[in-house]
Parts: sequence; structure tokens; C-alpha cells
Amino acid sequence: MSGRPDSGTGPETADSEAAAGQDASVDPRDESGGPRDESVDPRDESVDPRDASDDPWEDARRARWTAVGTGAALTLAGLAAALLRLARSAPALVPAAYAGGAAVCAAAAVLGSRGRTRRALWLLIAGVMVMALGDQFD
Repeated sequence: MSGRPDSGTGPETADSEAAAGQDASVDPRDESGGPRDESVDPRDESVDPRDASDDPWEDARRARWTAVGTGAALTLAGLAAALLRLARSAPALVPAAYAGGAAVCAAAAVLGSRGRTRRALWLLIAGVMVMALGDQFD
């Protein structure tokens, strides 16, 4: 055979035979009937096409929750460290530094909940630095 369709077969038969040789799992159209987005491979399970859109509101919400959670965790850690240092014999500057750093981290959590996430980040850094400085005096 030369690979050419016989003269008796029309182009629709030749096209259907060529289409039968293709992978049936790849559909050139999505569920909605429109053309498929070629940038997302449908066989790739790690990519969710619904996550492809960049939602700035979702990013802002996630940044707020991150700032609040980190601020609260560092506040609790600073207060716990201040109470532990206060129970032992340590200079008074050490528990005061931990408590001060915890207060700065609490302020960062409040700012983060109000949407001031950049300022909250810098306050978190400053609070941890105050706590680390207090640890140097121990």
C-alpha cells in the first residue's frame, strides 16, 4: 500500500481513519464545549485549571491570615519565654526584652488583620530581633 486512500473513499473516511489513530483521551474541547486551554495539560494532575486565575483578593486574604497567625504564634512564644526567664534567676532585662518583643509581635498581628501586611512583616522582624537581643543578655 502506498498510504493513499483509494479513489473510492471520500475525504471524510480518510479523516475519520486518521482520527481513530489519535489518542482518544485527549479531547480538543473542554467540558463547556469551548476550545481547550493549551497551556494546561489535562493529564497533569498537579495543575488545577481553576487555580490558574490570579485572584488578588485571595492573595490579600492569605497574606492577612499569615500575618495574624505568625504574629500570634510569636507573641505566645515571647510571653512563654518571658515567663520562663522570670521564673529563673536572670537579669531583669531578659524577661523585659522577651515581653517587649512579644508586644511588638502582637501589634504586628493587629496590623496584619487590618491589611497592613508589609508593616506587620517589619514589626515581626523587629519583635524577633528584640527577643534575640534579650537572649544575648542571658
